[in-house]
Amino acid sequence: MLAVRDLSVRFGGFQALKAMSWSVAAGRILGIIGPNGAGKSTCFMAATNMVSHGGRIRLAGTDVTDKPAHALPRAGLRRTFQQNAFFGGMSVLENMAAALMESRPSPLAQSVFLPWIEARRCRAIEAQARAHLMAYHVPESAYERLPGELSYGTQRMLSIALAAAPGARVVLLDEPAAGLGGPDMIALRSVLERMRDDGLAVVLIEHHMDLVMAIADEVVVLELGQLIAAGRPAEIQADPRVLEAYLGRAA
Repeated sequence: MLAVRDLSVRFGGFQALKAMSWSVAAGRILGIIGPNGAGKSTCFMAATNMVSHGGRIRLAGTDVTDKPAHALPRAGLRRTFQQNAFFGGMSVLENMAAALMESRPSPLAQSVFLPWIEARRCRAIEAQARAHLMAYHVPESAYERLPGELSYGTQRMLSIALAAAPGARVVLLDEPAAGLGGPDMIALRSVLERMRDDGLAVVLIEHHMDLVMAIADEVVVLELGQLIAAGRPAEIQADPRVLEAYLGRAA
């Protein structure tokens, strides 16, 4: 569903990524791990054309290397950021409805000349928004509140729900477990499993190794901007190159 080939990024004289290649299929979760400074977030920036890069990017078989970053979400490539980002002046439900409307825009003529059809469409989108939020562990008590009024864990669930709105094919999650614990971690794992079951391709940058090893179908490991290992979680855990990168010693 998403494949990057020979992805390279240079900031002046610094080589942030070097000839990196990986792919993820629909209904699969790919984990990207590595020490701080390994190039994980830069990899996401390059894969979504938010930074100049070498290499090629294919989404569902179509080359999107030259597409502008703002066009990729409508094509089905979505992402979250380490810092939650919402429309701060809109309620949780309005945020979710806006994400759904973005994927299903209505013709201008219908909005102007057929207002009863537009009103019926808005009611249907609101019902869909409520169902989607509930599926992503955002409680109904939050729907009329502003995102900034929610607990941090609920904000994280909302950010994932927005990225995974209908129309998404691939969702890139940048450290979704950061700052979570207890029930919120359980909810996150449930959400990730639901995304996989719904056929989404998920790419997960994460430092919580227990979560990555439990949920990912495949893991790639970065160090100093290069891919040093790839395989199933059990293979990665036993790879001496990975132990060296994380612990500074061979197995």
